[in-house]
Amino acid sequence: MTRRRLVLYILLNALISVLVAGAILFFYDRANRKMDCSTIETVPTLAFVSVNTDIVSVSGVGALASEAVIIQNNSDTALVLTGWTLKDSQASTYTFPQVTLYPAGTVQVHTGSGTDTASDLYWQLSASVWKSGNLVALYDTQNIARAFYRIP
Repeated sequence: MTRRRLVLYILLNALISVLVAGAILFFYDRANRKMDCSTIETVPTLAFVSVNTDIVSVSGVGALASEAVIIQNNSDTALVLTGWTLKDSQASTYTFPQVTLYPAGTVQVHTGSGTDTASDLYWQLSASVWKSGNLVALYDTQNIARAFYRIP
C-alpha cells in the first residue's frame, strides 16, 4: 500500500511540475516577446470633419409625381453622400449613389421614377413613401444619424 501511494505521489508531483513549468514559460514568453516593428503599419489619423447637413423639407407629401426630400449642405466643405441612406419611420430606405454635395448645395431625392442628375436623384418607387407625421432621417456610411425632419 505504501508503494502504491509513493507511485501516485510521484506521478502527481510530476504532473504539477509540468503544469507549473508550462505556465511559467507561457507567461514569460508573452511578457518578453520581441516584436518586429518593421512589419507594423502606421494607421493614418483622420481629421475630424464637421458635418452640417439638413433635411430642409419634404415637398409633395403623398403625391408620387411631386414627392421629394430636399437636403442641403450647410458646411464649408464638399460632402460625399455616396453610400449614405435616407430612411422613414417604416424602414423604407434610399441609398445614395455616387454624389457630392458642395457647400450651400442642395439635392432633391424624388420618390418616383426619373433619371438621376447632379441635383435630382430618383428612388424609382411606384408609390409615395412620405406621410404627415413621418420622421425622415439621413444616415452616413457608418449608420450615424446626421439629420432629421418631421413632416408636418
